[in-house]
Amino acid sequence: MSENNALNILKNAILLEERGRAFYLKVAEQAPDTEVREFFEMMAEEESGHIKMLAEQFRFYRENKRFKPADYEERGAEDVASAVLSAALMEKIAAAGFESAAISAAISMEERAVKLYAGQAEASQDPEEKKLYHWLAQWERGHLSLLMDMDRQLTEKIWNDNQFWPF
Repeated sequence: MSENNALNILKNAILLEERGRAFYLKVAEQAPDTEVREFFEMMAEEESGHIKMLAEQFRFYRENKRFKPADYEERGAEDVASAVLSAALMEKIAAAGFESAAISAAISMEERAVKLYAGQAEASQDPEEKKLYHWLAQWERGHLSLLMDMDRQLTEKIWNDNQFWPF
């Protein structure tokens, strides 16, 4: 891969994570409930960790023309996020239309991140680059899975509350 292409992908990845972080912080800022606010702040904090890692790789690559070797922890996003996910949190999100809509928007952001990272992991010939993007793709798949599960639960709750089942 050319140096410019590697750096451009890293810049785009940092921008993607920055946008996710800003989005989650804005939702947290507007959340009227502490538990809901803490959930979105945790999501923003995870994006901050990705930004830091990507920025470090960017600097290293720019100086050394290769990716920095690293060991990535195996813990996935679902491990972290599910620790704070509770029935009470889901009830509070279900009651607040903005946060529920934010989950739908976040699903789209996470899908873009998975596509970028998984595609780059697949295309890369550099083992360290492949390892970085594979790890990020897995992490974002965890976010995506969590958000999709939340969205499904919220949808089912609305359908049940409104007796909207067709059978």
